[in-house]
Amino acid sequence: MIFSVGNRIAAATDDVSRLRAQLATAEQAEDKPAIIELSRRIVTIAPNDVAAWENVARTQFQTKDFDRCAETLDAWQKAMKQPPAAIEDFWGDLCIEKKDYENAERHWLVFLARKPTAADAADMYDKLANLCLAQERWKDNALYRRKAVAAYDSAARRVSHATALLRLHEWDGAYAEIARAKKIDSTDAQLKEWLPQFERLQRFLPQTKALDAQIAKSPNDAGLLLERARLFTLAQQPLLALDDGERAMKIEPESMRARLQTGEALLDAKRPDDVGKLRVSQNLARDRDGHVAEKAWRELGEQDASILQNPGKAEPLSIRSKILRGLNQFTLALADAQAALAINDKLGLAHFEAAQSLKELGQSKEALGHAIAATELNPSDAAGWFYRGLLEEERADFSAAIASHTKSLSRRESLPALREREKCARRVGQIDSANADLTRIRELESGKQ
Repeated sequence: MIFSVGNRIAAATDDVSRLRAQLATAEQAEDKPAIIELSRRIVTIAPNDVAAWENVARTQFQTKDFDRCAETLDAWQKAMKQPPAAIEDFWGDLCIEKKDYENAERHWLVFLARKPTAADAADMYDKLANLCLAQERWKDNALYRRKAVAAYDSAARRVSHATALLRLHEWDGAYAEIARAKKIDSTDAQLKEWLPQFERLQRFLPQTKALDAQIAKSPNDAGLLLERARLFTLAQQPLLALDDGERAMKIEPESMRARLQTGEALLDAKRPDDVGKLRVSQNLARDRDGHVAEKAWRELGEQDASILQNPGKAEPLSIRSKILRGLNQFTLALADAQAALAINDKLGLAHFEAAQSLKELGQSKEALGHAIAATELNPSDAAGWFYRGLLEEERADFSAAIASHTKSLSRRESLPALREREKCARRVGQIDSANADLTRIRELESGKQ
């Protein structure tokens, strides 16, 4: 009997050795189905083989076979008198795939309670910090980053902790961590990526800290938040700008400056889908430095305030419509023009703005109707007649366009109106008139009066 048991043990040991040799070959070939099958055979023979269980679970997870991975973890847990901490790690990973952050955190904290090695603990704190990032739990993110550093220090972890502190506006602590990272390893890849960003932001810190103090005293002042968001945008810190922009939007939901600054931050953060949710066009007009002009923000903010103070007036909405149009925000500009017309449908400026935004949105027929209304309400406006002429040209009504450009020129002579009238005159065969306009165009271009 003893001999028989000994023979069976020896045979099982030989089988496991043979399977492990085959497994090594499969791993070298990256043959995942073979890795799973051979590892399963090993745990059937040797149910306490932690490495084999881990092989099955890891490979199933890597191949996104999450249901079978969960079955493997259940079987692994039942097979062990003292289940290893690695099972909790895998359970946490599976929960993350389902966006079940609460249970993922619970499993990973159990893993840490098992007293893993310092390196494994630090890795787990890294994962917990990333979990907090996904949930926008900025304070917990910083806490786990600090614990990761305490468990197993490295330049990369110091940088991650610094970026977490940056999100909390703990400027001094963030820069202290960057300095420590440089001392640990100045060649670290993560440090090289972030150091220029910290250096760029540092130029704006005096102004930022001054605004911090003002915001602390007046936390519901959207204007102060947007001023700070502007600094963060200039410093190329879109996530910090986004935080302030979103706070400002909650305080003043009708503020177009808050909406557009938030949109700009989202564009800089490469989140175009979220930009669309704000109805902000990705074609936001920017200066050569890549940012919206300070003048535009100031004017937009002034009109936001005027609209808030004068809810029953159409003029501020029309003026804001013009500013929005200048920023290539034609949908929002049209909404403002239409809101102005709902208050006063006899306001020529509102019709003029509606016409221009409609044209940009590809609705030239509707645009022409508003352009006609604008010229009828403001017959002395040269720009209104000129724009009406452009819309009439677009609809191939060249005779009407000539009449509109003539009326524009009778109010104020301009090269654009002369060029358009000359072009239309040639289209309808009025060569003498076209040549007369061409002569005048050349006089004006040469500076002759």
